[in-house]
Amino acid sequence: MTTTTPLPLADACCVPLLGESPLAADDAAALAAAFKVLGDPGRLRLLSLIGAQPGAEACTCDLIEPLGLSQPTVSHHLKALREAGFLDCERRGQWVFYRLRADRLAALRFVLEVPAP
Repeated sequence: MTTTTPLPLADACCVPLLGESPLAADDAAALAAAFKVLGDPGRLRLLSLIGAQPGAEACTCDLIEPLGLSQPTVSHHLKALREAGFLDCERRGQWVFYRLRADRLAALRFVLEVPAP
């Protein structure tokens, strides 16, 4: 599968959203783009479904029925999540398997952490 450059996302080098200093404009734009991708209930459910599978990996064919969405819609959402860097994928024969990118989800968790008082 072809890989695309994921949305830039705040890493451990960047300050948390509620840190001691405000987010830079570029960091805020990158975070807003990441949250926009995650702003769809179907995409959140896809991440949850994949994360609940052994090895946090699932075949496209296993994701259609639980969501109750058409195959093209599920494929569209998977593509958006992959392009944003939240999923990796691997073709195995005629099937495509998607895997969570824990590092990208951890980066979001980092910027959302509330500092201890």
